[in-house]
Order: sequence, then structure tokens, then C-alpha cells
Amino acid sequence: MRTFTLTNELWLPQPPAEIFPFFADASNLERLTPPSLRFRILTPPPIEMAVGTLIDYRIRLRGIPMRWQSEITEWQPPHRFVDEQRRGPYRQWIHEHTFTSQDGGTLARDIVQYAVLGGSIIQRLFVAPELRRIFDYRNATLENYFSG
Repeated sequence: MRTFTLTNELWLPQPPAEIFPFFADASNLERLTPPSLRFRILTPPPIEMAVGTLIDYRIRLRGIPMRWQSEITEWQPPHRFVDEQRRGPYRQWIHEHTFTSQDGGTLARDIVQYAVLGGSIIQRLFVAPELRRIFDYRNATLENYFSG
């Protein structure tokens, strides 16, 4: 199984202790996802984030509805957490979030290790452009939220 890596970085003007709580609230995932994906959390609130927490979602990829379940596998507030797909559209999805103090604010970094059905061709033509669009939307939303 061939894996691919997506790296995303965004500097935000607040320290990690002020940024992390936004990410610790699972309900903010809907805010960070483009409306076209019709992302909805199915797990009833409140969701207590910790190692072992399972979160169920509904999403539409290219118009096709699907379920997604992720598990929090590492939880180190306010600097790092990892979520891994347990059920969903990817053969593998491991998403590491880090929050590092930098220049009076926070460097928020995402590193996603993922694998797709169809390998390199599907990755290059469909998956990579879609993921970049999703993370560009996420960056714009975070910049807007934390700029005020």
C-alpha cells in the first residue's frame, strides 16, 4: 500500500494555550470543512476528547454519502494530538496536529499520512487537489476566526 503525505502550516497570532481549545472542541470540525462536503458529526455531544475517543461523521465526497469514524490516538494538550480513521473513504488516514510557539503566536501544522484506493493516479488527479482545497478552506476559516 503506497502512502502519501500532506503537510499544511498556518501561523496564528495567539499562543498554543489559546489555539488548542478550538481544536479540542469536536464541533468545530464542521466549521473547518467546506460546506460542499456536507460534513456532520453523528456522535452525540458532548464529546470528551482523549486517547481512545471515537467520533462518527457523515460526509459527501464527490456527491457520494459515506460514513467516517476517527479515533483519537494521541492527546497532548496544548501541543499535539493525532486522529486516525477507523472507518471511511481512505485505506489509511493518520492526521497529526501540532501547535508550536513561534514569533509570539502559534505555528499550527497538520501532517496527514494517507493511502487511497487506486494508488498514484487517483491520488494525483482527484485526491491531492481535493485535500488541498479542503485545507485551503480550513486555513482561511482559522485565519478569519483568530484574527478578531
